[in-house]
Amino acid sequence: MGRGRQKAKHTKVARELKYFSPVTNYDALERELGSGPGPGDPEYDKWAEYAEEAAAETHDESRSA
Repeated sequence: MGRGRQKAKHTKVARELKYFSPVTNYDALERELGSGPGPGDPEYDKWAEYAEEAAAETHDESRSA
């Protein structure tokens, strides 16, 4: 395929992507983004423990200095 045909094809694809507007369910998106991990979520607990350990290490380092 020559450069002119290739460029025309890329331009066509870019134009299709630019003007493509899918149907978006904003209510579902809001629910998904608004709901963070809760206290019962194992991922939440993992990061809470990590934060406590980091805070304890920082506190111990400030005492020894």
